[in-house]
Amino acid sequence: MDRAQKSELVEELNGTFAATGVVVVTLNKGMTVKQSTDLRNKMREAGASYQVAKNRLAKIAIQGTPYASIGTMLSGPTGLAYSNDPVAAAKVAADFAKTTDKFEIVGGAMGETVLDPAGVTALASLPSLDELRAKIVGLIQAPATKLAQIAQAPAAQLARVFGAYAAKEDA
Repeated sequence: MDRAQKSELVEELNGTFAATGVVVVTLNKGMTVKQSTDLRNKMREAGASYQVAKNRLAKIAIQGTPYASIGTMLSGPTGLAYSNDPVAAAKVAADFAKTTDKFEIVGGAMGETVLDPAGVTALASLPSLDELRAKIVGLIQAPATKLAQIAQAPAAQLARVFGAYAAKEDA
């Protein structure tokens, strides 16, 4: 890479770090191309991204962002997983780390909060943003459904009483 390409990469990474919800730092110990492609595809499906960048350039890029504290984690063959959803990148990284011993979670950050590997794993166990939205919609709809059932119950009881009187008169 020449100097202009490095500068462009640093600016791109800086913009990414400024706008993202979570960053997970991983250690790649000789992953194959197929494994890397599989990881990137899984990240993309979850709404996250995975990028391998030179540590020196990544350290320059995190300056002035909430993720400046992860600079100490950037050593060795690292990769960065990030997403706007605080759970997506952590969930995919934790699931992928279970399938191969060539991929390890070093830590991460959620804003200015630094996470160790156990913190990233705990974050991965939380429900995603879409799952939380679905639960909230379900909780909001449940009282409305119950209210409709309660409102219909007296009318149904009255209909049964009238039906019983009609049957009694016919008999």
